[in-house]
Amino acid sequence: MEERLQKVMAHSGLASRRRCEEWILQGRVKVNGQTCRVLGTKVDPQQDLIVVDGKAIAGQEAKVYFLFHKPKDVITTVHDEQDRPTIMRYLRSIPQRVYPVGRLDGDSEGLLLLTNDGELAHRLMHPSYAVSKIYRVWVNGPVAASTVQQLAAGVALDDGMTTPARVDIRRNQAHAILDITLREGRNRQVRRMCDAVGHDVQRLVRITFGPLRLGKLAVGKHRPLDPHELQALFEVVQHGHDV
Repeated sequence: MEERLQKVMAHSGLASRRRCEEWILQGRVKVNGQTCRVLGTKVDPQQDLIVVDGKAIAGQEAKVYFLFHKPKDVITTVHDEQDRPTIMRYLRSIPQRVYPVGRLDGDSEGLLLLTNDGELAHRLMHPSYAVSKIYRVWVNGPVAASTVQQLAAGVALDDGMTTPARVDIRRNQAHAILDITLREGRNRQVRRMCDAVGHDVQRLVRITFGPLRLGKLAVGKHRPLDPHELQALFEVVQHGHDV
């Protein structure tokens, strides 16, 4: 089935449709070996080879899946218009063009899933699958039991009430540590939740994403998923719950 070139590129997770259009006009895109500068060119993603800057777009190469430990002060994007450091500087050894599934704020750390499997990425991010994530959060403490109950029951934010969460206290001293499990992913949600109940976040690390665990992976390093992790990840999007 033929579709517009920029739509196919954007659907692969390469970039926004507008940026894909810019790349086409800049002559950075080839279809079946020929440079294409015409917006709206019809292509068949199952038959036509689409290459951007010398690399085939996702869906036209072997599917790969990596777990990455994002450092603090690194942006979860492929390109940044403000020229801030992005995760791509850590991924140069991966020959395929991979993209993060979801985001972490620049000042947050932890687990990111990287892949060129656009369909899997779309399902993992779709609200209907409600994939859980656990965030380890360092806050000014101690944290009262009533505050924990409030975080777990739901917090009123400017974009509405949060859904119920699980909150486990790992340490409850002057610098408290909480593990907060969410099944939704609003912008800076954990930080806003903690701020709403009077506790400033000092550090935030995502330690799980669905069945994936950050474990002892060093900051700034990545590794491929093992077969058991990959199977568990696909079971999440097949059955609609974490394994």
